[in-house]
Amino acid sequence: MRPPRDASRFQRAPGSPDLPAAPLRFIWCVTGRYRLWYVAIAFLEAINASCGILIPYSVSQVIRTVTGTKEYAAAITEQLREPLLLFTILAIGEVLFGRLSGAIQIRLGPRQRQHATRALYHYLQHHSHAFVTDDFAGALAHRISEASLGVSQAMWSILGEFWPATIVLTVAVTLLVRANIHLGLLVMGWAALFVGYSFLLARRCRPHAVRASSARSETTGKVVDSVTNLASTRLFARFAFEREYLDRFLAKELDAVGRSNGYAERVRWFQFSAAAVLKLFTLYYALHLWRHGAIDVGQFVMAVSLALLVINEVRNLSRRFLELFEYFGNVANGVHTIVRPHDLVDAADAREVPITRGLIEFRDVTFGYSPGPPLFKGMSVTIGSGQRVGLVGSSGSGKSTFVNLILRTYDPQHGEIRVDGTDIRDMTQDALHSQLSLIPQDPSLFHRTLMENIRYGSIDAPDSAVIDAARRAHAHEFISQMKDGYESMVGERGVKLSGGQRQRIAIARVVLKNAPILILDEATSSLDSITEKAIQETLDRVMVGKTVIVVAHRLSTVARLDRILVFDQGRIVEDGTHETLLAHRGVYYRLWSRQSDGFLPDAGQDLSRAATAG
Repeated sequence: MRPPRDASRFQRAPGSPDLPAAPLRFIWCVTGRYRLWYVAIAFLEAINASCGILIPYSVSQVIRTVTGTKEYAAAITEQLREPLLLFTILAIGEVLFGRLSGAIQIRLGPRQRQHATRALYHYLQHHSHAFVTDDFAGALAHRISEASLGVSQAMWSILGEFWPATIVLTVAVTLLVRANIHLGLLVMGWAALFVGYSFLLARRCRPHAVRASSARSETTGKVVDSVTNLASTRLFARFAFEREYLDRFLAKELDAVGRSNGYAERVRWFQFSAAAVLKLFTLYYALHLWRHGAIDVGQFVMAVSLALLVINEVRNLSRRFLELFEYFGNVANGVHTIVRPHDLVDAADAREVPITRGLIEFRDVTFGYSPGPPLFKGMSVTIGSGQRVGLVGSSGSGKSTFVNLILRTYDPQHGEIRVDGTDIRDMTQDALHSQLSLIPQDPSLFHRTLMENIRYGSIDAPDSAVIDAARRAHAHEFISQMKDGYESMVGERGVKLSGGQRQRIAIARVVLKNAPILILDEATSSLDSITEKAIQETLDRVMVGKTVIVVAHRLSTVARLDRILVFDQGRIVEDGTHETLLAHRGVYYRLWSRQSDGFLPDAGQDLSRAATAG
């Protein structure tokens, strides 16, 4: 018996990316491969910022030269050569290094975002069926998109705004202190207090940003869900209802975004007001120093220019704190949703075991959906190699759960499920699924071409094999009549095809896959009687040499199979051939009799007692 997994450990599926669950560590992780480029950006931005902040200094040198000499114009021009050369170099440097940094960013940005998207999607792929069905596909996609974009935005904010601003403040305060220590210390002290207090205010904004991002993701999920089901909306004349339904979530999003924006706006009021007050004070204080001869005209111009520049930088820096925490909120929303422990993972020693016979064994299996009581209690049953077995019973009796356990959509709480003697938990999920074929009752297709959808069964199959599989599934006829033939797009989830056409494409895909175990869940339910008979003959040929499990609601579908398992409330109450079960006059006989009249027992009815009573 395999020991239970340690639920306290953060489980990651083997082969999934090792992504941190904390937003800051996630950003550091996904940007790791680009660190040399980020170092280059930081270097270029530092030079760019230094050039920009030194321009007022070069201007002050020009003014000092002009106002401080009584020489002729020719002599003044000679003395201005160095200050003007410095000004020219700084102006060119500001443009050159700024655009070099921008050139790296526009090339790095899309790659960085794609890398983050690929990593999150790769991680999401390893989540269980239960995890994915608990959320909207659109909401999960939106979270991936916002988190990936948030990583890039956060990095540009840090390297393109905070880092240059730090350089600007450092150089500016140094020059101010050299011009007048009191003026320099005044601006430096105000900047430190202002940035520190703004940072604290911005941190308090982060929860609002996270809630706003979550609300946007939820709204996106609702919109995608509604668009996906637009045909049902139209047929039930529920356009107005869907708009009102969406309005409730839009109102919820508006409230969350409004709270976030409202708080941010109050912070901006404080920042702009405080900056305006200091601008006025700095100007008057610099005039006071000039009047008393503490600074000359050149120093006055430089001091006022630098002080105003520092105030604007600090004000903008504080405003950018709000944006930075919003970016962090977007990243946190995606990371906290997706980077969670995987609840169904391959064992560390899982192997790629080939399935040669298709022998399936349930050994003392206990399973129940959480929360709730177990559906199967100590179930043991064997499906022989090459056997064709039908599963029948009313809705909720356990047929689909039986199939899902074989597919390893869920793991049992107790017991083992073995294929060819190997516990399926000792096989990699890829190895298991690559050797199982499923034709669901309502197949879902990709919004790709018919050729691509069928070839999904065997990615490397040539066109000729794809067309042959389509012929055997009786799909070639309708495909040939379409305008673009096998290159026709099928629409999202195959909406451009009828139910029967989608079913035939799904059957063709399985024919091409040619796996040793075949599971059919009402595979011909969407077909007309003539096509069903032709498809049934194809399936009969496909079934040869395979272990086949057929979930059926129309009992005529399973009457020709080797064996029938009758489910009732999580138990296999009868097991035998069609003729044997009819002769037994038990549950199956009762189902068969009712089906003949067009009725099936209710899901909650105890079929064992009903059969006895009958």
